[in-house]
Amino acid sequence: MADRALRGTHMGFTSLESEEGVVFVERQTVDYTCPAGHTFDVTFAIDAKVPDVWDCPQCSQKALRVGAEDFAEEKTIKPQKTHWEQLRDRRSIEELDVLLGERLEAYRSGRRH
Repeated sequence: MADRALRGTHMGFTSLESEEGVVFVERQTVDYTCPAGHTFDVTFAIDAKVPDVWDCPQCSQKALRVGAEDFAEEKTIKPQKTHWEQLRDRRSIEELDVLLGERLEAYRSGRRH
């Protein structure tokens, strides 16, 4: 079996085929600037939809495309509700008092479930 092994190959090896006859897609380079002042560029295909916001590779903040509109126009993200807030959306205090009474009664009588 060892005589059939490919010699000289390893993980991540380069292709042995030539790039003859390969036509690369046209590309565009887009510049981004993050709030920390880092500037970097990202390459996209000409026909690709270019996003206005990209994560900065240095500090992971949201970087804005040069020439794009400000961050303020991004969608506002609603704050996540706590468990109590979600419960209060579904039940009133009176309903919760009744449920608490039922569960305490079941606990005291030995029926836990």
